[in-house]
Amino acid sequence: MMLFRLMQTIASVLLGLAILIVAGGVLLGEIAAHPMRLRTSHAKLPELLASENPLARVEDVELTASDGALLRGTFAVPERQSGSAVILLHGISDNRMGVSGFARLFLANGYRVLLVDSRAQGTSGGAFATYGVLERDDVHRWLDWLEKDQTENCVFGFGESMGAAILLQSLENESRFCAIVAESAFSTFREATYERIGRFTRTGRWAQYLARPFTEIAYRYFKWRYGPDLEAANPIDTVSRSRTPILLIHGQADRNVLPFNSEEILAASHGNTELWRVTGAGHCGAWSTEPEEFQKRVLEWFDAHQAPIHGCGTATSRLGS
Repeated sequence: MMLFRLMQTIASVLLGLAILIVAGGVLLGEIAAHPMRLRTSHAKLPELLASENPLARVEDVELTASDGALLRGTFAVPERQSGSAVILLHGISDNRMGVSGFARLFLANGYRVLLVDSRAQGTSGGAFATYGVLERDDVHRWLDWLEKDQTENCVFGFGESMGAAILLQSLENESRFCAIVAESAFSTFREATYERIGRFTRTGRWAQYLARPFTEIAYRYFKWRYGPDLEAANPIDTVSRSRTPILLIHGQADRNVLPFNSEEILAASHGNTELWRVTGAGHCGAWSTEPEEFQKRVLEWFDAHQAPIHGCGTATSRLGS
């Protein structure tokens, strides 16, 4: 009788644990699918961009993604132009306003700038976020837009955090970037998930073991509910197959996306990638920590890759050539 009660208790505990894991996994999947959406108005963006730069024009732009989602952005053209453009991608739970400071820097140096709201973020459409799985094709379509409506010598990319990871993943099927800069990118979405859980639960690196049952359910639920496989959000794999010049930037005090993420991306790359390790900088904090060095390194990286190299297998072809 006592043995029966013990077995009954164990069965009840295991059943409760299973229910907890499934419920937690589903919740985790929903949180991933629907990150907080920052709907701060971008109405003042033209005024903000023009505050330090004479502008020829600023316009709101939009395009339709492969799944029908309406993506929105802002395109700004400086009065004095270098002939090249930069696409700017923001981080999670942010919008194009979050990269407006970088836009002013590039405008001041003659670049046209395209600031976009990622799908399911800002004012862009999209029922859910996929951290690069669908967004990589969105980037491809934004380059198509530039190629169709503009004449660029080179198009460069700049992304922060999630935007940096999306930018890196876009290299999977995009060879038109002359070079990109990626700050505080995650190496894989799975790693980013463990880091977020570890920080929230204060379990640190143990999260990759303690949270694994929940994350496995979350990935399977997300794929069943929404379609895309979040395991495919993997910048390391993309970089390992790309020849596009990449400047990685990572603050050594980053506790949001740990610095070893960029170290792993660097290790997977070819000889076309460099990593600037910024002492004392937190998440996406390189500019605020080392403003002069940041501007110098980023602008020099783009300047060094202005001239296309043909016949070398590098991703430096001119738009429209």
